[in-house]
Amino acid sequence: MKYEDFDIEDFLKDEFFIHWVIYRDEDTVHFWEKWVQQHPKKRHAVYIAADIIRSIGYKEKVELDDKLYLETFENILLAENNQFEKTPPKSWWASLFHIRNIAAVFLISILFWLSWDIFLTPKRTDNKLQLEVEWITKTVPVGKKSVITLSDGSKIFMNSNSELSYPKVFSDTVRTVAVKGEAFFEVIKEERPFVVNVDGIKINVLGTSFNVKEMEEGKLSVALVTGKVRVNDDSGNQVNLHPKEMLVIRDNGPFIKTEFDSLEVLGWKNKYLIFKKENFNSVKKKLENWYGVEIEVKGWVNPRWTYSGMYQDEMLENVLKGISLTSGIHYSIKNKKVVISNVK
Repeated sequence: MKYEDFDIEDFLKDEFFIHWVIYRDEDTVHFWEKWVQQHPKKRHAVYIAADIIRSIGYKEKVELDDKLYLETFENILLAENNQFEKTPPKSWWASLFHIRNIAAVFLISILFWLSWDIFLTPKRTDNKLQLEVEWITKTVPVGKKSVITLSDGSKIFMNSNSELSYPKVFSDTVRTVAVKGEAFFEVIKEERPFVVNVDGIKINVLGTSFNVKEMEEGKLSVALVTGKVRVNDDSGNQVNLHPKEMLVIRDNGPFIKTEFDSLEVLGWKNKYLIFKKENFNSVKKKLENWYGVEIEVKGWVNPRWTYSGMYQDEMLENVLKGISLTSGIHYSIKNKKVVISNVK
């Protein structure tokens, strides 16, 4: 089984992965950092598994069998070969020499690893039971919203087209979840830290309420209502937030801290659909996501078209009527399909 086919439980049982999380020696760091870069869809699973491993102590010795040795070595060579394909071609002798160096470093690392007296991977039944954590993934489709209560009593309000992954029962040392899309958290305060993973961004809290939203163009926003949170990215940046502060994080860009309008940012939780000087594409996507419909646009759309309005728990037709009265659009609704024209 290749690493790209792993889920969280598979990472938790993999000796090479556990060794990287705990010891972070040069060879394992080199391999896993490149692997995560090449498999971004697995990033959140890797981070969750790593957090769980750090929270559990391992004391038993592990024996690295031949199968694991060959599989791990094969993964390293495949990762390096992928890297070769992305760089200018080298001579056959230079490539062979580089691969031999990798093999030598790998073999030395394995021999050094096996010489230690204390190892991390559990073999006993009681330790194994600690690793067999049951994870649950809840997906909220477009047009729907949901409230999820975790084992510690914390509540998570999920917006439409969002996903939450969490353990059925948290560990004794940390509470870790992963989210995609948008969610509002009401975290129960206790000694165990609560960590939210969002595509490489970590939000660390003890007890607080805040909103997390993945935005377009690789952006993320974190809006804090009560308490205090610390936000970290995988590049080592760190920002602390206080109530009524919002952090906007751009993909590979700076952290921007601002104040925010509570109704505009959090209104969705109480069924407020809000438009604030938004262009047509933004309005279209909000309507599709909110009501779970497909919108077809006919004719030319004025690029300077904008709309502002607020609706609470309204039917789609009433919202379209409101937009039509102020901007003059034409629309028709048939089942789950909407046709809009005359966007001037």
